[in-house]
Amino acid sequence: MLTAIMYVTIYVTDQDRALKFYTEGLGLEKRADFSGPDGRFLTVGVPDSPVQILLWSQAEAAGQPGGEGVPGPLILESDDLRKDFEIFRRRDVTFEEPEPVDYPFGVRIEAVDPDGNRVSLRQQRER
Repeated sequence: MLTAIMYVTIYVTDQDRALKFYTEGLGLEKRADFSGPDGRFLTVGVPDSPVQILLWSQAEAAGQPGGEGVPGPLILESDDLRKDFEIFRRRDVTFEEPEPVDYPFGVRIEAVDPDGNRVSLRQQRER
């Protein structure tokens, strides 16, 4: 079952400059900052809010509009993504990959809405 909006993606030209704007300018807090399989994964959020803003590098997305490794602008969290995937597939949801993919952070798959918008579905790895 989908449980929360995890991330909303903002494409930026300079992640460090964006981080400074969102933290020092708007007062958001830095949540995550690490090198991922597809580029630097950098998030900020409003204090005490579970929703995070993913500051994704346009350079990482260049040449990959909606392509592999580029997160969708909306990322939804699931508590059992493989189970949800089967349910969604029976409901004729279109996916970019044939099955959810394992990553160091958990499991992910990209759904595509009728207008071609990508919706990233994630399940965090249990800690």
